[in-house]
Amino acid sequence: HVRQLYALVSETLRYASVLEKLLDGAALLQAEKKLPPQLAKVRGGSPNPWAAGLKCGGRWKALARRHRARLEAELARLKVRHKVSRNEDLLVPEQAVSSAGEWARAGWAPCTGSSGGLGLTCPVPAASQVPRYVRVNTLKTCVDDVIDFFKRQGYTYLGKAASVEELKALSGKKFLLDLHLPELLVFPSQTDLHDNLLYTSGHIILQDKASCLPAFLLSPVASSHVIDACAAPGNKTSHLAAILKNKGQIFAFDVDPKRVATMSTLLTRAGVTGCQLAQQDFLTVDPRDPKYSRVTHILLDPSCSGSGMLTRGPGQEAAPSAERLQALAGFQHRVLRHALSFPALQRLVYSTCSLHQEENEDVVQAVLQEWGSAFRLVTAFPSWPCRGLAAFSGAESCLRASPAETLTHGFFVAVLERCREGAAAPSSLPAAAMENPQPGEGTEPGEAPKKRKKKKQRVK
Repeated sequence: HVRQLYALVSETLRYASVLEKLLDGAALLQAEKKLPPQLAKVRGGSPNPWAAGLKCGGRWKALARRHRARLEAELARLKVRHKVSRNEDLLVPEQAVSSAGEWARAGWAPCTGSSGGLGLTCPVPAASQVPRYVRVNTLKTCVDDVIDFFKRQGYTYLGKAASVEELKALSGKKFLLDLHLPELLVFPSQTDLHDNLLYTSGHIILQDKASCLPAFLLSPVASSHVIDACAAPGNKTSHLAAILKNKGQIFAFDVDPKRVATMSTLLTRAGVTGCQLAQQDFLTVDPRDPKYSRVTHILLDPSCSGSGMLTRGPGQEAAPSAERLQALAGFQHRVLRHALSFPALQRLVYSTCSLHQEENEDVVQAVLQEWGSAFRLVTAFPSWPCRGLAAFSGAESCLRASPAETLTHGFFVAVLERCREGAAAPSSLPAAAMENPQPGEGTEPGEAPKKRKKKKQRVK
């Protein structure tokens, strides 16, 4: 019950000062000397904390029932003293505004209905409004076969979406082809495909649309040598392999042994070959090693605050301190600068699942200034509606993703290319409107895939 857990924790944090007054007034800790104060707050912060149907068991459930009347009476007294009728009115205005703002930045929204018990409203993630995106794994199958398979399972295919509004309107067992990415299917948000045969066999990958953008925009041609610098858990790596058609070579790095093991399992299930996994910090990789002398493309998705991920509540990770942001930005700066030092590099995609300018536009600007005219920022996906913040001249060449505008997780993507000798480029920052060669062979982003002459393995 992940969403219930987020609701419990976030409401406890939001109402912490009110809960302290409530516990003090009811003298609960004096009556229950073995009850930890933190647990007492959590019990008071759940959406229905003192109801008889509470899902916890043992002595804590019995304690909740025993003191329910006392706590409800104290809550009523608090409202009378403050001359309010709603629990939210007990929060000082700054708390209420701050809480709402953090929910909005993290992509969550408050529930408006009563929740019973003490009646505290529970936050509901806006992720519930983001569709279920399904990337067809072209290493094992093709879009047409997957569509046919879902139709045989009782789903209704509505064709290619013409707008984001069509994605919002999806319901029941209906699905669409995405309007931007040609191998991405879109289902209603509540669709659960984890037990579906196509997922368990690796024919489809459950991957948010924004997470598909980095590999799609890197667009290496078959036979390229590519580095996925911070690769785990491996969805982007498998996407790169599909774009390469399992030709060429991928070098994938991650410092965590457990994440590397997980990635190995995922890539095997997806049918990925020609990929060398390494449990290694990318910053320790020597760009001059002959092994990487043919690396022309790098996908760099480094550790970040994760503030764009909709499954996160408004805790510290969703709103990191200035010191935390500075530390993350420092690491991201170092790793981007290191990536650009590979001698044969021609194209690099830098991406984060962060909403913060410090981790996104500021990092790109600083590194480009250091490299002078060697690299330029090219316009990533010109038709994409959500652009980079105006932090510097040319930042609109970057793109952003958000639940409100693109129906995805929060994301940032920048595409950098090495300048050809003799090409005009500013001494510190590149031209703002350089067009990005689009992925595919003569295919614009969002065009339906051309009819395949030879189908891949058919799903039966």
